[in-house]
Amino acid sequence: MEITSVTMEEYRWPRARPITNGKHTYTHVNYALVRIATDEGIAGMGLASGGGIERATVEYLAPLLIGADPMRVEQLWARMWVPKLIGRRGITTRAISAIDIGLWDIRAKVAGLPLWKLLGGFRDRVPTYIAGGYYEEGKGLRELQQEMEDNLRMGARAIKMKIGGVSIAEDIARVKAVREAVGPDIKLLVDANCAYRAHEAITIAKRIEQYDPYWFEEPVAPDDYDGHHRLAVATSIPIATGENEYTRYGFRDLIRAEAAAILNPDAKVLGGVTEFMKVAALAQAHDLDIAPHGSQDIHIHLVAAIPNGLMLEYYRDSVDPLWARIYRNTLALNDDGTVTAPDVPGIGADVNQPVLNEYRIG
Repeated sequence: MEITSVTMEEYRWPRARPITNGKHTYTHVNYALVRIATDEGIAGMGLASGGGIERATVEYLAPLLIGADPMRVEQLWARMWVPKLIGRRGITTRAISAIDIGLWDIRAKVAGLPLWKLLGGFRDRVPTYIAGGYYEEGKGLRELQQEMEDNLRMGARAIKMKIGGVSIAEDIARVKAVREAVGPDIKLLVDANCAYRAHEAITIAKRIEQYDPYWFEEPVAPDDYDGHHRLAVATSIPIATGENEYTRYGFRDLIRAEAAAILNPDAKVLGGVTEFMKVAALAQAHDLDIAPHGSQDIHIHLVAAIPNGLMLEYYRDSVDPLWARIYRNTLALNDDGTVTAPDVPGIGADVNQPVLNEYRIG
């Protein structure tokens, strides 16, 4: 089997209202696919975010892959990731990630297995939390509570909300309101998206401990390992981070710094499935849990594959207006707050092309 082409498609659609986290505002959803064709008719699909740099990187890497055996993922990853020229960190590594996901899609299809089984098959249902709780115009405490109550009606047993975008006093009130809405038995995760300095993160952590957060995600800048460690020893709330970390080397350094109890690698960011599995093994050797950041459509496989997979992040229509329309088969929450891994060969992300075509930009 040989690779015959590597191409990228980009899509973009608006949100009804912009959503804001601790540092950034998002008016649109950006979505991209990397399609890898082979001479045997088996195609792989990699999930990406798009943009000029990612597209240019995929185009740059394509000639290195055409004619190669897509089953040799380690060889191809090493061929793409040459830090002096490309990779190491940033958007070029994200492009490598998308290609690598597509290669693993091919691998699993050739094996006739869903990716999670090919990678280890630890379990077929994984605990899941619904991500949301963004700041939005006109969204007060009652509207925030309503969103979380809606999540529970969907079957959620864990939910995540944003902090860091308003004053500490306002965010404490928001956390209190959500805890009151969901009750004491639902896992409540808070996520600052790197909004704080370490001393600020310590201050708010101390004041929200009474509301029993399950974790405090990305409290400070991703490279502030010392700040993560200072916070970790100052609060009883477990620290989670890693969605903006790259490769096994970045996670090695996070672990060395004792920066987090829970790691949030993103296969679309850190280097794809190949690198994700190395990070998972490294974390397992240190008795650390993995709770991936981002797209449930790839991470369902990765959480299901490994013994230290803690929880799956799940986005619904409160974040993405095309939720339940992008794919022909949408991952859904079970009544017990889990998601069942797909049982079709590959990653099982069968795109609803007629819906996407309306929003194609490249």
